[in-house]
Amino acid sequence: MEYQDVIVQTVEKALPAVVSIAISKNVAQLEKDIPQGEIGALAPYRELLEQQLRLAPRDEEGRIKLGGGSGFIISANGLVLTNKHVVMDPSANYTVITSGGKHYEATVLARDPVKDVAILRIDEKKLPTMPLGTTMGLRLGQTVVAIGNALGEFQNSVSTGVVSGLSRLITATTDMSGNQQRLRGLIQTDAAINPGNSGGPLVNLKGEVIGINVAVVFGAQNIGFAIPIEEAKKDLEEIRRHGHIRRPFLGIRYVLLNEQMQKRFRLPTNQGALIINEGVPGEPSIVPGSAAEKAGLKEFDIVTQSNGKPLTQENTLEDVVSEHAIGETITLTVLREGKELEQTLKLEELPQQKKV
Repeated sequence: MEYQDVIVQTVEKALPAVVSIAISKNVAQLEKDIPQGEIGALAPYRELLEQQLRLAPRDEEGRIKLGGGSGFIISANGLVLTNKHVVMDPSANYTVITSGGKHYEATVLARDPVKDVAILRIDEKKLPTMPLGTTMGLRLGQTVVAIGNALGEFQNSVSTGVVSGLSRLITATTDMSGNQQRLRGLIQTDAAINPGNSGGPLVNLKGEVIGINVAVVFGAQNIGFAIPIEEAKKDLEEIRRHGHIRRPFLGIRYVLLNEQMQKRFRLPTNQGALIINEGVPGEPSIVPGSAAEKAGLKEFDIVTQSNGKPLTQENTLEDVVSEHAIGETITLTVLREGKELEQTLKLEELPQQKKV
């Protein structure tokens, strides 16, 4: 079989299970979201937003479309995988649109508290599904296919490319407010991944999903990233066993040190994690009742190592915690008032609605 025929067969096999996700809100909810204020600096912006709401087109339910993403069906009874940032707004409505044009109201079953993965459910049976593959044995240069809702407008867009890199670490903007998230262990590909493709599948030539398309480097050509499908498999297993997605939790807020931070705080080292609350007013640097508090960690401690491995910009405390399971113990090397200490603690479950 010719190479082109293999690509076409892969796409034909995958398309029935690839979906678009439309994001919308009713007008009343959007009006609540507009910043409140008296006449003054805020007033012109509020008036402009209200005017835009009046003119914006509405769907059959009277809701205003705000954007779109992609996803794919993984079970015949209606489970859909996508990115967390696609369905991040709890007050929005999400509609799944199949390649055949059918519309389904979707509920968010789970959002991974750490990874950019979410699971939706639609009320339908006997749906086409995509098989989940593996990144084990994935090689540089291997052909992959990206499918999705390009730019939130062009449904069933297909692009091909190769695996350009493995285990990539990036910092990506994950929502309209500019919030950023560190994404690690990513697959890099030169297959075109555009806004709106987020949440769509990255597929091998067997028609198996090996990744969830997540990000593109703006200003660069042919540099896109996908989350390895193993992360979604872990989440699905967590839901099956525990009813929700569990993640290990340390319970500290910190900043990574560098030469600038060392000078600013007059510290004895420029490497490690300084336990301090930066940028979250009113929140403690050590979460009460957490594993960190129970182990005796204190504000202004500098954590330099975990299990003997130095903490760096590439190996942060967040990375260390994510590599361990709930209930496992880790030993942290800590600098406190010029003395080096070792603190052993048992990781606990990340509380709902809280961050590591």
